[in-house]
Amino acid sequence: MLKKFTASKLFSVSLRMIKSIFNSIFLLSILISSCNGQNKNAEGQSATAKIIGSTVQQIDKSIWVIFQDKKNNYWFGSNGTGVYCWDGKIIKQYTDKDGLIENRIRGIQEDKSGNIFFDTPIGVSKFDGEKFVSLSPVKSMMSQWKLQEDELWFKGNGDVLGAYRYDGETLHHLEFSDIDSLEHDITHGVYTIYKDKQSNIWFGTLSKGVCRFDGESLKWIYEKELSVLDDGRVPAVRSILEDNEGFFRFSNIISKYKISTSKTKTDLVYEKLPAIDLSKQKSKMVLPYYTSAVMDKENLWMTNYNEGVWNYNGEDLTNYIVMDGEVKVLPVSIYKDNSGGIWVATDNAGVYKYNGSEFVKFGK
Repeated sequence: MLKKFTASKLFSVSLRMIKSIFNSIFLLSILISSCNGQNKNAEGQSATAKIIGSTVQQIDKSIWVIFQDKKNNYWFGSNGTGVYCWDGKIIKQYTDKDGLIENRIRGIQEDKSGNIFFDTPIGVSKFDGEKFVSLSPVKSMMSQWKLQEDELWFKGNGDVLGAYRYDGETLHHLEFSDIDSLEHDITHGVYTIYKDKQSNIWFGTLSKGVCRFDGESLKWIYEKELSVLDDGRVPAVRSILEDNEGFFRFSNIISKYKISTSKTKTDLVYEKLPAIDLSKQKSKMVLPYYTSAVMDKENLWMTNYNEGVWNYNGEDLTNYIVMDGEVKVLPVSIYKDNSGGIWVATDNAGVYKYNGSEFVKFGK
């Protein structure tokens, strides 16, 4: 039997149908809008988060610099194939194709925000985890010779006797204003930069000795073993280290220096003392100079390019000749990691780590 509908009932049914259709259309429009928004976000992220670097199985043989960051990643700076990052599982290689300013790495540092900086012969690169940015140096006046918290110092290209200070915004190129007052005619750039326990900055040069900046003035130490030797050789100050007893060691085992706290306007007051007496040692350095040094709790560790790794415990000097098969390893620098582990970067055999009795090659 067919039911009869009044006009009011028909109107009520039609209204409910219209509301139902409207709600369905409105819900569908929200879903479409939401999906479109997600697609736009995904496209935006893929456009900005470009993946750089290449996963590799091993690092280059010629590694000059080792660094461990706050996240415990290891960075290995090479002498021509860029930089390698090892997170404990995989190795990634970054080169100038990824934005690195140069493939020869001479120093690696990290700022308080976790950015990694690479010092190269032609400039400095900053890496924020996603991209590289080259820092453009600005030649600055003497007023920019200052010490500030969290700043970074770089050696630069070595063509000018000076250094580079990065304050978080500007890379200041700073020259040594009083270099002309020195009586020696060989000028060259900075070979090493070191911050001591009092936050003074030290600079080691080719033939000008060492310079300390205390936040107010530059003061020099010029001694024969820190410049040009009697036979004409120029070993350079390639390493500066304040040892556990407070003595400063400048790239050689001949002397150690006690720096006075006395302040003068021009001179750095110091006392020069004998360091390691080779006549009392079974192991003897042919050339008593080293390229790099670190201190652990009790020992001074040093690298000598042609003579391997050296350890001095305060009494005995021990030599480690590291071999890569039948080839003698040529150490360039030595590094102490976040856990106190001792690593060696070499010019011809990659990286080695000390296991308590010998140096073992990384990757084996």
